[in-house]
Amino acid sequence: MEKSTAKKHPWFWFWSSAVASIALRLVLIIYFPNTLNFSSRPEVSTPITSLRRLAEGYWLKRSSMSPYAGSMYHGSPLLLSILGPLTIDRSEGQSHLLCGLAFVIADFITAILIRAIGQRLQVANIQSLKSLGAGRLSKISENFPSGDIASLVYLWNPLTIITCLGYSTSPIENLMIVLSLYGACTRLVPLAAFGWVIASHLSLYPVILVIPLVLLIGSGLDTPPRKLFLQQTHGEDYKKTTNGSLHLINFSWRPVVLFFLWASAWAFYVLVLCAISLKEYSGLGEMFKRTYGFILSVEDLSPNIGVLWYFFAEVFDFFRDFFLIVFHINILFMVLPLAIRLHHRPCFLAFVYIAISSILKSYPSVGDSALYLGLLGLFVNALADMQFSFFLFSGYLGTLLLSPVMHNLWIWRGTGNANFYFATAMAYACFQIILVVESVSSMLNHDRALKQGATAVAKKEEHEKILKNLENPRSGVTWEEYKSMRFTFQVSQMPLLVLTMNDLM
Repeated sequence: MEKSTAKKHPWFWFWSSAVASIALRLVLIIYFPNTLNFSSRPEVSTPITSLRRLAEGYWLKRSSMSPYAGSMYHGSPLLLSILGPLTIDRSEGQSHLLCGLAFVIADFITAILIRAIGQRLQVANIQSLKSLGAGRLSKISENFPSGDIASLVYLWNPLTIITCLGYSTSPIENLMIVLSLYGACTRLVPLAAFGWVIASHLSLYPVILVIPLVLLIGSGLDTPPRKLFLQQTHGEDYKKTTNGSLHLINFSWRPVVLFFLWASAWAFYVLVLCAISLKEYSGLGEMFKRTYGFILSVEDLSPNIGVLWYFFAEVFDFFRDFFLIVFHINILFMVLPLAIRLHHRPCFLAFVYIAISSILKSYPSVGDSALYLGLLGLFVNALADMQFSFFLFSGYLGTLLLSPVMHNLWIWRGTGNANFYFATAMAYACFQIILVVESVSSMLNHDRALKQGATAVAKKEEHEKILKNLENPRSGVTWEEYKSMRFTFQVSQMPLLVLTMNDLM
């Protein structure tokens, strides 16, 4: 009985915490609909994700006008068809209640998918550690369910709750991104392609996730570097028993080709739906200009948690196009080097890409940070030794608390200026950069530690094998045994030299 209750306890602990987080959201949405006015906060709602702008676009569409008329709505026409009818107030005192419930459901599904990804990553990680002889690390990994931790971090993150209560469409975008990762982790190619296409259609920046998705579909989940497994495949016994294929997973191109075919089909389907939705008002050309063009040109310079609004408010118009290219191409410059260095950890690579795009995107919000902070929990075991954790936690907390204060001093009280608010945005961006740098550095250090541990295990096995095959423990090492060494040759060089000198003398 005690063992059975011990096994059931983690499930009960997770589901009770998850249900409590959903209940908290429902209570705040139902009983405090107008008290918590997060929808007007620039940290929560952006010109792309604001539900107020979506409601304005839906009103224009119902009035037989283009939803992109004026300068209010810049989102997808598909969201107008899905969320637009929910923005109509059914009665007084219930402001966008149905939209709030939809965002709660989206958060819950996202958390469940993150948990499923974490469980698969943990299984793959434990198998890799056991194959490398790191039994102690595999036991530690078993004791800390990274999937449950990441899922609860996402559900209980104040940024996630604020985004849900702020009636922002970020939960829908986060759901599509996590859905694409889940589809890639489970090798469900149509699902991965669908999530990637919809996420890219909604906010453009998830396009860069094609690299980690292709790596996941082609080579599988995160593992230690490939050369560590090559170290374990040097023996004749391994070749006879496993034919050298136990741990080495070759890249498979067939599912990758299927992924691009499915992505093309989904993209064509989305464009057809958008064309049908806009055929009476405008065409796809206006949609591209009002959505992706609006994102790339940074037309709206209203304050937000990012840094581009202040920069382009101050820069001369003559240099505007040049700096637009510089800022946008800066993301692309980081894609290839990170993919080369972290190709063996595609899920972690996806986390890094999401964090970088959250820092450098035109209209960021705290909903973007909520997603990558939740995904960070998937690597809680590998990043256990990450430095500056308390410093980063304090920095995130301090900047997010100071941001509304500085905004109030600038906009409402008139005792501050734009520099006050921009200073908090700069500090927030710096802390995000530090988080990305430290997490990547910690992951690389983790791989180096695994390499050292695998080398030590291989040396020990070679020592035991050589001693076992020696007929006389006091005899020297033969030439055949010396040639078979891969890890102990440096240690054995001096005795061999001594033996050789004795023979010559």
